[in-house]
Amino acid sequence: MNQRNLPLNGRLAIPSAGNGDPDGFIDLERLFQMAMRRARVVALCAAIGVALGVVYLMFAAPSYTSGTRILLDENLTKFAQEEAATAASNMKSDANLLTEVEILKSTRLALVVVDREKLDDNEAFMNPPQSPIGWFKSRLKAVVGLFDFWAPEVSEAAIKNGRRAKAASLLQQGLNVERVGRSFVIDVSFSSHVPQLAGSITRAYANAYLSDQLDANFDATQRATVWLQGRLTELRENSQAAALEVEQFRAANGLTAARGELISEQQLADLNSQLILAQADTASASARYTQYKSIVDSGAANAVKNATISSKEVGNSVIDALKTRYLGITKREQEISNRFGEDHEQAVSLRREQEDVARQIFQELTQLTESYRNEFEVAQSREASLRENIKKIAGQTSESSQALVQLRDLEQKASALKTLYETYLARYEEASQQRSFPIAKARVISEAGVPTSPSSPKKSMVLALSMVLGLMAGAGIGALQEFRERFFRLGEEVRDQLGLKFLGYLPIIGGSALEKARSQRREAVAAGDDEPAFKSIMRVAIDAPGSSFAETLRNARIAGDVVLQGKASKVIGIVSVLPHEGKSTVAANFAGLLAANGSKTLLIDGDLRNPGLSRMLSTEPEQGLVEAIMGEVPWPSAVKVDRKTRLAILPALVRGRISHTSELLSSPGMRKIIENAREKFDYIVVDLPPLAPVVDAKAFAHMADGFIFVTAWGATPRALVRAVIQAEPQIAGKVLGVVLNKTDMKQLGRYGSFGSSEQYIEKYAGYYVDKSAIAAKS
Repeated sequence: MNQRNLPLNGRLAIPSAGNGDPDGFIDLERLFQMAMRRARVVALCAAIGVALGVVYLMFAAPSYTSGTRILLDENLTKFAQEEAATAASNMKSDANLLTEVEILKSTRLALVVVDREKLDDNEAFMNPPQSPIGWFKSRLKAVVGLFDFWAPEVSEAAIKNGRRAKAASLLQQGLNVERVGRSFVIDVSFSSHVPQLAGSITRAYANAYLSDQLDANFDATQRATVWLQGRLTELRENSQAAALEVEQFRAANGLTAARGELISEQQLADLNSQLILAQADTASASARYTQYKSIVDSGAANAVKNATISSKEVGNSVIDALKTRYLGITKREQEISNRFGEDHEQAVSLRREQEDVARQIFQELTQLTESYRNEFEVAQSREASLRENIKKIAGQTSESSQALVQLRDLEQKASALKTLYETYLARYEEASQQRSFPIAKARVISEAGVPTSPSSPKKSMVLALSMVLGLMAGAGIGALQEFRERFFRLGEEVRDQLGLKFLGYLPIIGGSALEKARSQRREAVAAGDDEPAFKSIMRVAIDAPGSSFAETLRNARIAGDVVLQGKASKVIGIVSVLPHEGKSTVAANFAGLLAANGSKTLLIDGDLRNPGLSRMLSTEPEQGLVEAIMGEVPWPSAVKVDRKTRLAILPALVRGRISHTSELLSSPGMRKIIENAREKFDYIVVDLPPLAPVVDAKAFAHMADGFIFVTAWGATPRALVRAVIQAEPQIAGKVLGVVLNKTDMKQLGRYGSFGSSEQYIEKYAGYYVDKSAIAAKS
């Protein structure tokens, strides 16, 4: 945690809110400390949980469970099938398996088992042992039934049916059916308070399920056979009528056929084939003619250059020879022209020969083009002739086209009826054969026996669960207690929440410390000393000066001397927020310690409404602070002196209720007393009323040099302390520090973080001479 020290009139400032650690997310150490603090609660709840578990085991009736396993196997019916089952039919889907599970859980199957085993007449089954809660409910229903005078009379048959229904309901409650993993095995178990009954009912369930499958298969096959037989007669008549209608229509319309087709259709098909070939020939001739015509039309010069014709064509050999000759002449002409010039006689002669060869090539191409034109015209004529023949035959068959369409429709209808009849006939024969094979598709692979030991309640599991639930409840209660923790436990909380100096812990003044103080007082009286002015609880710091209690008060004195350095006489007020926080005890011990150390000290009981300090005097005073303030008596005459420590005590004698105590504490009379006391005493310790209920301390604040704030450890809410101090800035500015009173030193170490001083309280105790001052609660 972080500590904030902001100056305010030489004192520690009061922050508006607690300053926690924003970087921490999950403090495992703090969680462990919380668990250690609440270990007793958790252990107690765990013990209670185990005790409740033991009580449950004592009154719970034992239950016995018997189980059997049923395998769903398609291969069991393979002998009743004409063909081997496919892989798809051998695999049962999850939906089919769940369906079988629901059949086993059904009320119909439960009623079958009830009737076979006569469970409605079995008192051990109908009236099982009841839990205490169930027994109470049944008795309550019986009592209510006594007052039902208007209930109608019930017949014996209705009573019998009611008992059957109740038996089936009980049977379903004790039955457990589930699939074993991803297999085709179903586990069936039944729990009963009678071992023999559990085994017999489980076996009866398996037998009833197998019988139910046989009956279901037989009934389904019987119904299918009867229905198919009637359907076959109708389908056979319809198929015969449709075939007869086809033949009559064919004869009436002259739709003769050869090889399954009409003659006109065969002729038309042949002509279409010839037309396709003729079209191909025409296209080929047209392509050749167009090619050569384009060559001839390009001129003689271009014709010679483009005269590259396939060797498959007629006349190409002549053209190829001429073109070869032409190329040779051209090559020789170019050589001579390059060597001797274009005007050379031989070059001129070769050019004339080249022109002559080119003319011959062009003539050959012209003749070849003309021949291809003739072929193209012949192909066109043949194609036109075939088209005329096809048109003529198509015209002849147009009259029978509509009749042919009707014939095709009749043939399709007759074929469909024939196929349907054959399919139903095959199914009828298959159903007739399967009816004679009553084989179920399931078998028992694990026979149910009589259980020898109870299945529930499981003692180890019940006890473990009881302990776990107890631990969880204890953890919840402990967490709730920690959540409600709103009190000061550590000094660092005082610094963080209030921004004030922490002076230390004042342990609980328990039995050993009091007993030692009383023993010392008795010894002093026996030695002839006068009775001490205070009771034992007010002299702990004096009687046990080496204790941690006295050490904390010394720390408070040092804080006052440091802060109030330079003041010859110091007025220190002892305040708290709520009553019963031990401020009077702290004031008396603090003042007594100052006096015992040789300082002139005056202790004033300033709590005029509840003068607890004055009540702790061994003798009741006759006059006190009120009379001194009012001027009725001089204040020194009301002072009591403790002979042992020389501590001067100004008590408060309150007769009746005083409503203006704040005016008395802020009056000139009180101011005069303080001013006179400053001249005679080094320390003036004033026990003031608590801040929350009254304003007396606020009225006295201007006369005090400093305040010691007393807060009860683990009892005073932090928010209340912070709010009160923030509301009283004139007191907050003079606070010397805060002490946590009534601290349980044994529990303190459980609240401190790792490495904090609270973790080493027991080790510090070795430096305290009087260890008895650190006492536990009595």
